[in-house]
Amino acid sequence: MNSLKVALLQLMPEDNLEGNLRKGLEYCRKSKQMGADIALFPEMWSVGYSIPEDISELKGKAIAADSIFVESFGKLAKELNIAVGMTFLEKYNPSPRNTFCLFDRFGCRVLTYAKVHTCDFDVERNLTAGDDFFVADLNTSQGNIKIGAMICYDREFPESARILMLKGAEIILVPNACPMEINRISQLRARAFENMVGIATVNYPKGKPDCNGHSTAFDGIAYSPCEPDSRDTLIIQAGEREGIYIADFPVEEIRKYRKLEAHGNAYRHPHKYKLLISECIEPPFIRKDYRR
Repeated sequence: MNSLKVALLQLMPEDNLEGNLRKGLEYCRKSKQMGADIALFPEMWSVGYSIPEDISELKGKAIAADSIFVESFGKLAKELNIAVGMTFLEKYNPSPRNTFCLFDRFGCRVLTYAKVHTCDFDVERNLTAGDDFFVADLNTSQGNIKIGAMICYDREFPESARILMLKGAEIILVPNACPMEINRISQLRARAFENMVGIATVNYPKGKPDCNGHSTAFDGIAYSPCEPDSRDTLIIQAGEREGIYIADFPVEEIRKYRKLEAHGNAYRHPHKYKLLISECIEPPFIRKDYRR
């Protein structure tokens, strides 16, 4: 497998579910025409990351994992012979979830992930948080690759990408909905560097409130025999406008790099990290709205 092309769908959402379904399917077709292996949507595409404060209204906007909206992307993935990573507000008990679903090119659902680190300081406090991270074996027309997923705020916790790396992820897909400024982009750069993984992040464009585009992809290859000094791991950074941005990951180079370099799980000492699983929180980090 020489490369993997991920289409970052930096799209402005429509005003309703039907519009987002229609536009989403249209842009998956365009992604296929551009040679993509995976089409990736920004966070909670079914509602354009619009989260009502009112609980009953929130539940009314949620859709089932086997709804027509979700299943339509699986059917199109099979028709186009392309993987689709789509996002939605999932109907769930006791409250909806912020969910990512990856369909392979045969239309099979190979990965379902609910956002673990919900933004409990904001309206996401009303969502049900996920409880684990998952990695799937994805069969593409270019070959097989291990794919993981995290969503937006997850990237701010090194543990998210670390667990995915430990579970074998080679590429991590990151649906997003927030202002992507230098510090948030730097977090993604760090996650790719320290885990020797590729990371593809897609955001909403400027014009969507509290978003500004700047979708990115990093290959995690900090050093190369062809370049005597350290290299930029950035593959692509989009501007603010709506569009499809293709991130072309050099998979074979990433795999060779992971076999040789010192990051990832090569020289860790897990037995010395016991404090990391402690649930004790001391000042100045105590927050009244924290949920376990």
